[in-house]
Amino acid sequence: MSDVLERIKSQVESNPVLLYMKGTPQMPMCGFSARTVEVLKGYGKEFAFVNVLADPEIRANLPQFSEWPTFPQLFINGELVGGCDIVMEMNESGELQPMVEAAAAG
Repeated sequence: MSDVLERIKSQVESNPVLLYMKGTPQMPMCGFSARTVEVLKGYGKEFAFVNVLADPEIRANLPQFSEWPTFPQLFINGELVGGCDIVMEMNESGELQPMVEAAAAG
């Protein structure tokens, strides 16, 4: 496994709630990332993030790691949840909040 894939694996495994996004939670650089951040912030739980715009290697290799082509990508407890559309759907159905809260509680 390449160094960048090892780095991604380590990030995913060491952060219970991790969002790969364009920009930062304070300054999202695309609408999909902004909407996903708003959902997560609404739960009031901490989450980690990686700005893929600041790390071209991760931006180029994460789709291979996750088998998901677009950003943002939300991982909970090491598993890919999905991108913005899936996050929005799971938020509306009430599925996402308990997952985030349980992961954030450790």
